[in-house]
Amino acid sequence: MNFKILIAEDEEITLKHLVYALKKEGYDVVGTKNGREALGELEVGRYDVLITDIKMPEMSGIELLEKAKEINYQIEVLVITGFGSIGSAVEAMKKGAYEYITKPFDLDELILKVKNIHERKLLRKENVALKAYFGMNKAISIIARSESMRRILETIENIKDSDCNVLLTGESGVGKSLLAKIIHFTSRRQNMPFLSLNCATLTEELLASELFGYEKGSFTGAVKSKQGLIEIADTGTLFLDEIAEMATNLQAKLLKVIEDGEFYRVGGIRPVRVNVRFIASTNRQVGRLIAEGSFRNDLYYRLNVMEIFIPALRDRREDIGPLCDFFLQKHLPKAGKKIKGFSKEALEILMHYSYPGNVRELENIIERAIILEKGQVIVPESLPQSLTMFQIETMEPGRIKTIDELNREYAEKIVEMSGGNKSKAADLLGISRTSLWRILKEEQLPEVND
Repeated sequence: MNFKILIAEDEEITLKHLVYALKKEGYDVVGTKNGREALGELEVGRYDVLITDIKMPEMSGIELLEKAKEINYQIEVLVITGFGSIGSAVEAMKKGAYEYITKPFDLDELILKVKNIHERKLLRKENVALKAYFGMNKAISIIARSESMRRILETIENIKDSDCNVLLTGESGVGKSLLAKIIHFTSRRQNMPFLSLNCATLTEELLASELFGYEKGSFTGAVKSKQGLIEIADTGTLFLDEIAEMATNLQAKLLKVIEDGEFYRVGGIRPVRVNVRFIASTNRQVGRLIAEGSFRNDLYYRLNVMEIFIPALRDRREDIGPLCDFFLQKHLPKAGKKIKGFSKEALEILMHYSYPGNVRELENIIERAIILEKGQVIVPESLPQSLTMFQIETMEPGRIKTIDELNREYAEKIVEMSGGNKSKAADLLGISRTSLWRILKEEQLPEVND
């Protein structure tokens, strides 16, 4: 059940009854004989609920409540009090206690209160999942006319009952984020949180804070504790886009989460236990990165339980026509136009373009064409001129350009169109500034003539 309860009760018989009854309900329960002992448990473990007597030797339930909230502000506290100490129970409520129960108490009533807390915590997680569900528009559509995409969807169908970690590989813009969502929302975790993070958009320090969270006072500006995405995604899925951009020391911490199911917040001294499925993606050659020492071999094998390679759009041209129709219908409503389709010439151009930016670029092209088109069908004049400039040559093998060369030429053109603004160019291309820099700086390979 992964729901931990800590009990602080100095009456031995009462403590034994509580521990036995709650364990019978399936909860993970730890019993302690006083406040000091309970505080020691709170400092080394993470609990969902604290049940404490108000009057105990050495440390009162009120003191324990205050310290428990300092250690873990999300812990819920049930206080047990006698009839003569109702005032103390009211004070405990003001200090953040969930509820109080008076002695002699009905054990079934206490169990019911614990179940209410458990259900409320589960509901919070489900609400996170629903926000992700509606925020991403769960009407997920994917075009899979090509044999390669059909095989990918078959693979996803085959792993829907598995919690295995997945590594998605392929060029930028092929649809890795979309496939990550499909994997989650067809899995057993579909009603739990789906969260995503692009590892290339944050500095190492910010990425650590976003992933693992931090404790109050762990650094300047940390005025209160904060949960990280790994903690929020507990019981659900966390998608780590561009995982290869993560610093190696953070890779080591992520590996510990995958292997042990626990981690420490930044500045934290208590382990946080989680049950998270990881889906990662990269557009880089991981084998080369491992050889260079910039990506951990052990993390690769932990993530690569199931690797799914998504081919570039130019390698699955059967999908281009259906994708054109799909994006036309997707963007037509907001344009307020009545475009019926594509002219034969326009479709011919779209079918033979090399698409360095893959599916993301095709969508941008269609959206732009809808805005510019004045007739009832999209004609070549509404398409970017660059589409005819970067087609792959096939008739003269000696003049064929490599994919890297095409990517570089196209990126240079977009930078030029953006007035030299690389950040704007990266946004237009749908990639990070780091990825754009890498494309532009890639050394050209010398031509080889047979």
